[in-house]
Order: sequence, then C-alpha cells, then structure tokens
Amino acid sequence: MNVLMIYPRYPVTFWSFKYILKYISKKAAFPPLGLLTVAAMLPKEWNLQLVDLNIQKLKQKNLEWADYVMISAMLVQKDSVREILEICKQLKKKVIAGGPLFTGKPEAYADLVDHLILNEAECTLPQFLVDLENGTPQKVYRSDSFPSLHITPLPRWDLVKIKHYATLMIQFSRGCPFNCEFCDVTTLFGHNPRTKTEGQFLQELQTIYDTGWRGALFIVDDNFIGNKKAIKALLPQVIEWMKARRYPFEMLTETSINIADDDELIQLMTQAGFQSIFIGLETPNEESLKECSKNQNCKRDMTAAIKKLQAAGLQVFGGYIVGFDNDDESIFERQIKFIQETGVVTAMVGLLNALPNTKLWHRLKKENRLADNCSGDNTDGSINFIPLMDKAKLIAGYNKIVKTIYSPRHYYQRVNEFLKTYKPKPFARTNKYSWIRLKALIRSVFYIGILGNGASQWYYWKLMLKALIIYRKSFAEAMTLMVYGYHFRKIAKKL
Repeated sequence: MNVLMIYPRYPVTFWSFKYILKYISKKAAFPPLGLLTVAAMLPKEWNLQLVDLNIQKLKQKNLEWADYVMISAMLVQKDSVREILEICKQLKKKVIAGGPLFTGKPEAYADLVDHLILNEAECTLPQFLVDLENGTPQKVYRSDSFPSLHITPLPRWDLVKIKHYATLMIQFSRGCPFNCEFCDVTTLFGHNPRTKTEGQFLQELQTIYDTGWRGALFIVDDNFIGNKKAIKALLPQVIEWMKARRYPFEMLTETSINIADDDELIQLMTQAGFQSIFIGLETPNEESLKECSKNQNCKRDMTAAIKKLQAAGLQVFGGYIVGFDNDDESIFERQIKFIQETGVVTAMVGLLNALPNTKLWHRLKKENRLADNCSGDNTDGSINFIPLMDKAKLIAGYNKIVKTIYSPRHYYQRVNEFLKTYKPKPFARTNKYSWIRLKALIRSVFYIGILGNGASQWYYWKLMLKALIIYRKSFAEAMTLMVYGYHFRKIAKKL
C-alpha cells in the first residue's frame, strides 16, 4: 500500500520564526515529529512518502501515487488542512486524519475525512490497522485511555531531510499535573505525566546524533518537569551521554515556574545541556492567576524566580496572556513593566482564547460568551469569546503591549537586562554548528546593521559593541537575540 503523509503549512506566527530562517539557510523551524512517530507504527511493507508543506509543494504526482493520504495537524494549521482535504476530495483520495485539530473538533471534518484516528495513536491506530487489514475500517476511532509511552517507537527520521529544519524534536513525557483553565494539554494527555523509559530516550538521542544533526534539540514535553522523580532519574544519564559526545545538542524545553524551587533540578538540567526553557508566566495580576487556576504562579516572586534561572544559565522564554475576566485597563502597562524588568527577551504575549473542550471553553459556553472562531494563533490579535473588558479596548491594549515590547528601544533594553543576569555554561559546540552561527552573524550585520532602519541599526551596533566588551561569554546569545528581534518586529507590524 502506498501512503502519502502530508504535514500542513503553518501560517506566519510568533513561533514560526519565518523571518529569520534565511539567516541560517533553513526552510522551517520544526519537523513533523507526530507524523514521523506515527510512520513508525505503520506496517513495514507499506510504502511511505512524507510531504511537509512548510518545506516543499504538494504535487499532483504525489497524490496520484497514493492509495491513502494521511494527515496530522494542530488548530493553527486549519486553513492549510482545508485546502489539502478539498484537493483530496476532488481527486477522490481516501484520507486518514488525526492529531489535536481533529481530536478537538472531529465533527467539522466528517464530510472530508474517511477515517478519523483520534486521541493518542498508540491507542487508536492499531485497531484501525487491524480493521483495515480485514476490510472493515470504521469512520471514527476514539479512546478514553492514556497509553504507556513504553510502546512508542523511534520516529522515522529517514522520511525527512533534516538539513531543512532549524531545530529537531524529541519527546520524553505527555501530560501535566497542573490544571490551568485555558490549557488543552490535560484534555488531550491527562494530569498524570507518562514518560518513556530512560533507555528509550537515550536511544532516541543516539538516533538523532547518528543522522549527523548538531545544534538545537527541542524536548517537546508540555511540562518537562511534570514528573520530577522520572526527570531526576533520567538527567544523570543524559549528562553522561552528552559529555561523552562533547555536547552535540543545545537543548530547550517547556517547564512550569516551580522549577525555580529546586536547585538540584536546575543544576542537573544545565549540566545536561539545557540552555533555554519556555515558562507560562501569564500575568502579574494575582487575581487573574487565581481565576485561571494557575496556582503554581500564585504567591510567588516571579521576577526573582526568572532572575535565578537566568543566573543559572537558563534563558527563559515567557508566555503571557491578557483578557482574563479580572483584567482591567491597567493590565497593559503592568504587563509591559513585568516583561521589561525580568529581561525575558522572547516574550510571547497573546490574547486569551478558549481552545475546544478546555475548562475555559466549557465555562464560557455555559455563560453564553463563546464564539466559535478560534484561529489557534493566540498572537494574531483575535479573540473567540465575549470579554468583560470592552473588546475594542482589550485588542487595542494588546496591540500596544506587543508593539511596545518589540520596538527597538524596549527590545534592546530587555536584551541588556537579560545579559546583566545571564551566566552561560561553557559547553563545547561542534564546528558545523559554529559555522551556522557565524553565517547568521554575517547576515545579521548585512540585514540589520546595514539595511535596517535608523533605530534598529543604532541599537544593533551599540549592543554588539557592548557584548564584545562586557558580555563576551554571552556574545553568541546576544547576537542570536538580535536576529530574533528582526522576526518579532515583523510579527508586531502585522497587528
């Protein structure tokens, strides 16, 4: 059987890094890890092709070759999904679909998809394959269980050209112990973080290493420290593995703010090669934190926690939200002040949106405040419910935050604030990855330092000089952040 796996196109978003990929000669930020993992679950005798629309165009000959089309997507990819499904319908191609988009709203795709493989593939895909073999495939496959990740296979990295991606990905756990009202992680993956075995994780590291990849590696767990006992058992082995290979990867992941309470865990992560972590900081408004059940952030000096992590060698990427019921018009200046004082350079500020089947979605539906038009991109200035604050004022205030924090003056002030605290670890980097950094630096000189507008040029050269003289150990990070700033300013201009 010939199966064409298609990964839909991402729109230009905060996390797409679309505008800086040219600096490092890459075509997309991340590969389709979910599809690569599913590919490893399919019968070995099947012939597979994978087309990532973020890398290449979908050609008619690809579709003509296929007996089945298999597609996986997230909500933000829904426009591209519609285009793909319409083409498949015209060509009368049978479609198998799964992933968060289809699991969240399967009814929206019932007419365009032949088989919906919902929830986690380890539970639902095997039964579909059995039924397909017997000639009795069903329309919908669901499961209320959360599978053990011990049965999750190694992703099929041979199906993609890794050279086109800026960052490769790996997963250790699914699920999160917290219960944030707006988050769909627990809806999809549960509260009990399930992990792979230590041997599985090390084997996946080795598999990626054997491809020749060197550079950024994203551990895509929604909360890497959700199961601290498992993480503390894993990290010493990762440290040994990384040291033996001279730290081939620069790791980044997502954690909760309570990582700052555990000095042992911080030390283990930095020794293992973690250099960046994304944390949902959300808001300095304590009442809004309580409203959304972000209890781990409550009654805490988040500024001190962030500074502690930066000083330990972890750059903090922050997620922020405005539009909570407890937000008033003072929240916009408060968010700007909070972001600037902490030196969180990569600050993703979004409008609150209700994702399908979250606690927030159900509450707003009950209150008759829900509008069914969530884009999946909480940084595009849209909102899918009726806020308590005047909607026009909320959107205007949101736009003000983004345009302010990504203006050249505020952005470079924040980089300076970060560099004052940050203490990088002296990990070895391969020659290949150093060349990528050098190429990005040269291009940044041309595009920002020479072709940039007056303000961005001035701050660029000022910060470069300062980094060379005062922050030499953090020079690479400083230059990387200046390139990031180019992308973020482009995103801010779209609002």
